[in-house]
Amino acid sequence: MTESGDRVPDLPLQLASGGNATLGDYAGKWLVMYFYPKDATPGCTTEGLDFNALLPKFRRAGAVVLGVSKDSLKSHRSFCEKQGFKFDLVSDGEGALCDAFGVIQPRKLYGREFLGIVRSTFLIDPAGAVRRKWQPVKVSGHAQAVLEALKAEQSE
Repeated sequence: MTESGDRVPDLPLQLASGGNATLGDYAGKWLVMYFYPKDATPGCTTEGLDFNALLPKFRRAGAVVLGVSKDSLKSHRSFCEKQGFKFDLVSDGEGALCDAFGVIQPRKLYGREFLGIVRSTFLIDPAGAVRRKWQPVKVSGHAQAVLEALKAEQSE
């Protein structure tokens, strides 16, 4: 499980925009990586729209935003297109990224227990270290809180 202060592993990323990257490709930049349960669900849509609305401010602060779930690339592409997201979504179908960041945890829905993604966000500095971690996340106001944390970290 990745905690504040830990260096992130250089894992491969399948990007909805087409192509592959690794976490190491983001070295030298601030990275906001948020994990969410499922494309096109109400909370996940709201969270994505909130990050998208603040994307120009994140970019001005030198940060890249990535959303991560276990959904397929096809699902991510459709989700991005429908919602107009201007940032990339990462397909983690095998769960390697989710496992490395410790976001797969026991969950309960309608009385049924299962393992699933707990909504989580990680603020990663240009050296590849986690500076802030939010887990679990409440969607309302979260993107703004992450932006404020980014600015606070940059001013230290």
